[in-house]
Amino acid sequence: MGWWLIIGDWCRIVSLDTRAFRDALGQFATGVCLVTLVNERGLAQAVTVNSFASVSLDPPLVLWSLQKDSDVYEQYVAAPHFAIAILSSEQQDHSSSYALKDNHELAAEHFTLGENGAPLISEALVNFECHLEQSLDGGDHTILVGRVTRIVEGSPVSPLVFYAGQYRSLE
Repeated sequence: MGWWLIIGDWCRIVSLDTRAFRDALGQFATGVCLVTLVNERGLAQAVTVNSFASVSLDPPLVLWSLQKDSDVYEQYVAAPHFAIAILSSEQQDHSSSYALKDNHELAAEHFTLGENGAPLISEALVNFECHLEQSLDGGDHTILVGRVTRIVEGSPVSPLVFYAGQYRSLE
């Protein structure tokens, strides 16, 4: 039995392959985040993600996922502490830059260190300081659940939004 995907109001049915699934998922508008940590060599680094979600209010838990073949995979799944910054519409360059392979070292002007030692992104909408609560297998990704230990609010501007493979504006 094959898998089928129904897209749109007019219910077009398409065969479910990796590209069709990815395109369909792209119809869900997401915010864009940087997940940050200080690696074992003491370097501040960031990776761009849009797989961020709240899990629980009590206790305060959030999740994000990381592709298992990511060039920073081993560092992130082993990190006891990290921070998640929700980017503003003015930080598209951060998202694009830190999404590139082998380009995860944070520029000094982009962050300050938080209480748990993870970098907090300057001028982000909000930064969540977390400690790793749990890691779960998620197919070709690992789902990382973090317990939020501190929230640092930032710039009250529009969020950076990603939809259908492109950055978008809420305006």
